[in-house]
Formats: sequence, C-alpha cells, structure tokens
Amino acid sequence: MMRLCYSSLLMLLSASAFAADDNDHRTELHRVPINSSTPQDMIVSTAEYAPSDTLIRHFHRGIEAAYVVQGAQVQTPKGVMTLSTGQSVVHLREVLHGGFQVIGDTPLKLFMVHVVDQGQPLYHLPTP
Repeated sequence: MMRLCYSSLLMLLSASAFAADDNDHRTELHRVPINSSTPQDMIVSTAEYAPSDTLIRHFHRGIEAAYVVQGAQVQTPKGVMTLSTGQSVVHLREVLHGGFQVIGDTPLKLFMVHVVDQGQPLYHLPTP
C-alpha cells in the first residue's frame, strides 16, 4: 500500500469545504469583524503540529499570513523541506496550500492571521 505524500506549507495549490470549520491544532486568540463592502473577520491564531501530525491541503475564502515561531522539517510530495524559524508566508484567496506531515523530533509552531469572509468556514478542501 502506497502512503500518500504531503505537499509543502509553502506550495501554492487550487480549491470546497472542511467538514469542520477548524482543525485540532489551531487555537483562536482573537476574532474581529471588519466592515467593508464584503463583511469579513480578522482571525488571529496559533497552531502547533507535533511530529507525525499532518496539515491537509486546504484554502481560505480570504487571505492568510503565517509566521513560523518554531521551525521543523516536513515531508512533502517533493521531499523533505525545512520550515525555518522566522520564515513567513502569505496565501492569497482560494489558493491551495498545506498538505504536509511534520517529521523529526521538533514540533512546528505557527502564528497566523486570516482575513476571511464572514459566515464561511475557515478551512475549505479542494474539489476531488
């Protein structure tokens, strides 16, 4: 049986909806409504992925900025990649990303800010 490989946090991918609005690794710190032509929320969160944890491929109905608080190695379809402490990444609206497994002994810790449409789940899965 072949094991599914995982794509990188930094890889940009494509676009439907998480069965749940969240994942078990994320802790929401603040949520603030933004009054604009399209009502949005700014969501500030942290996430921690222990060795062997995975982050599935997903997208958001808005923008995500992430900062690597504690770096770790991850397994992607293209091989092993190091997400370094201090690294940052921005994912634009409806661009797929994630899809990796943390490997090694060090947990991956992230600080994230999402600006997303109100009334939508935070995480969406790609259409098969």
